[in-house]
Amino acid sequence: MKTIGRYVRPYTLIIAFTMLLKLAAAVLDLLIPSFLARIIDDAVPAGSRSGIFFWGGVMLVCAVLSMFTNMYANRIAARTSGQMTRTLRHDLFSKLSYLSGAQLDRISIPSAVSRLTTDTYNLNRFFNRIQRMGVRAPILLVGGIAITLLMDPVLTLVLLATLPFIGLLVYHVTSRSVPLYTRQQGVLDRLVRTVQENITGVRVIKALSRVSHEKDRFEQVNQDLSGIEEKAGSVMALSNPAASFILNIGLVLVVVTGAYLVNAGRSTTGNIIAFLNYFTIILNAMLGITRVFVMYSKGKASALRVEEVLLMPEDLPLLEAGAHEPSPYHIQWKDVSFSYNKRRDNLSHISFALMRGQTLGVIGATGSGKSTLVALMLRLYEADSGRILIDGQDIRAIPRETLYGKMGIAFQNDFIMADTLKENIRYFRDIPDEDIRRAVEDAQARDIVREKEQGLLHRAAVRGQDLSGGQKQRLLIARALAGTPEILILDDASSALDYQTDAKLRGALARNYTEATKIIIAQRVSAIMGADHILVMDEGRVQSAGTHEELMKTSDVYREIADTQMSLLEGAPLV
Repeated sequence: MKTIGRYVRPYTLIIAFTMLLKLAAAVLDLLIPSFLARIIDDAVPAGSRSGIFFWGGVMLVCAVLSMFTNMYANRIAARTSGQMTRTLRHDLFSKLSYLSGAQLDRISIPSAVSRLTTDTYNLNRFFNRIQRMGVRAPILLVGGIAITLLMDPVLTLVLLATLPFIGLLVYHVTSRSVPLYTRQQGVLDRLVRTVQENITGVRVIKALSRVSHEKDRFEQVNQDLSGIEEKAGSVMALSNPAASFILNIGLVLVVVTGAYLVNAGRSTTGNIIAFLNYFTIILNAMLGITRVFVMYSKGKASALRVEEVLLMPEDLPLLEAGAHEPSPYHIQWKDVSFSYNKRRDNLSHISFALMRGQTLGVIGATGSGKSTLVALMLRLYEADSGRILIDGQDIRAIPRETLYGKMGIAFQNDFIMADTLKENIRYFRDIPDEDIRRAVEDAQARDIVREKEQGLLHRAAVRGQDLSGGQKQRLLIARALAGTPEILILDDASSALDYQTDAKLRGALARNYTEATKIIIAQRVSAIMGADHILVMDEGRVQSAGTHEELMKTSDVYREIADTQMSLLEGAPLV
C-alpha cells in the first residue's frame, strides 16, 4: 500500500480540510442529544415554552449545519478521490504500455484490463469512503463514548462491554475477506479473458457451430466467479447484522439498567433518552466503521494487484551507449538465441547481416520462429544470448523512442481504429498529407480510397469491420510506409493480397524505398524471391540461407515449398 500512498500525498491538505469539515459535522451531531436532555429535564418540567423553542431551534440549526457541512465534504471527497484515481489509472496504463513482452505475458492482457478497470474502481470507492467515514465514524464513536461517560459511567460500562465483541467481529471479517477478494479478482481476469476471446473469435465460433460450447465455457467461469463472490459476500454480510445484534443487545441492557437507575433516583428521564440517542449514534458509527473495513478489504486486494504492476522493475534496461565501431552493415544479428519459457530455445544461433537498402526474406512453417525474430528486432523481448546491431550499435543501447522511430512495421493482423482512413494511416504522427497519399499509392490502397465517397476522410468502423482482409492489410502497410522508415518490417502483411497486387506492392517497394532496409516475412515464395538474402526457418533454426536461385539448388525444403506453390498457382493437381 506504500506505492498507492504516493497518490494520496499531493491531496493531503484538501483531505485534511475535508476531515475537518467531517469533524465539525460530527461535533454538531453529538451536541443534539444533550440539547434534547435539557428540554426534557429542564424546560418541560418548568413549563417553559421559550426554553423548549430555544433549545429546539438550537437542535434544528445544528442538524441543518451538520447536513450542509456533510454534503460539502462529501462533494470534495468525491472530487478528490476521482482525481487520485485518474492519476493512478494514468500511471498504471503508462506502466502497462512500457512493459516488456515477457512481463505482459506474465500478467496477461485480460488481467491488465481488469486491473485498469475493476481494481482502480475499487480503489476509487475506498478513497471516497475513507474520506467520508474515516474521521466521522471514529469521532462519533469516541465522542459518543466520552459524553456518555460524563453523563452516566455505569450505563457507559454496559456499552463498552459490547465493543470487544465488535472488534473481534471486524478482525474475523477482514482477515477472511481480503484473500477472498484477491481470489475474486483472479477469477474476474479469467472471465474477462473468456469474453475477450469470444468477442474476437465470434465469426469462427459461429462458423464452426461452437456457440453452445462457448456458452458452456462462459457459464463455467461465470459460476466460478459467482461462487467466490458468494463466499466473499457471505463473509461481509455477517458484519452488519452481527454488529447490529451485539449493539442492540447492549441497547436492551442499557434500557433495563437505565430503568433501575431512574427508579432509584440516580438518573433522569432526559439523561436516559439522551443516552439512547448517543447509543444509536455509536451504533451507526460502528456500522460505518465496519463498512470502511469492507471497502478496505476490497481496496487492499486491488491495491496489491495494482502495485504488482507499478513496482515491476525495468525488464529491458538501456545499456550505456559507449563507443561502437563503424559497421558496413545496417542490420546485423550475431549468434542470437532466445526462449520464451527459458527451457527450450524458440530461436537458436541466428546470424545474418544486411547492408542499407537490402531486403531479407524469411520463410518457414508455422511455429518456426519467424514472428519471434520480429519481436526481438523490435526489442519487445530480450535475446538470451548473442547481439542485434543497427549501424554497429547494440539495440540495447538505443533509446526506445529512437529505435522505434527507425522502424515501420505491418503485422498480418493489426487493429484499425474507428477513425478516418487518413488518421488510421497517420496514427497520431506528424506526417504531411503528401506522404500519406504517397504511402496509399505505394501500398496499392488507392482503390480503397477512391471507392469511398469521402476518400481519406471516410470513417472506418470499429476494428475495420467494413473493410475486407486485403483492404485492412493495405491500410496497415500504408501506415508503415507513411513514416518513411529506415527499417521496414512486413510480418506476413500481404497474406490476404492476391498475387497481382502483391507483385505491384513489391515493385513499389523496390522503386521507392531503396534506402530502407526491408525484412519481409511471408508464406509465399513469390513475396520474397527477389530478396537479397532469404532465411529458411525450421524449428527456430536457420535451415538454409541464400538467394532464391541458390536455395532452389541447395535447399530441399525451400524447393519443395516453391514447387508446391507454383503448381497451385498454375492450377496443377497436388500429388
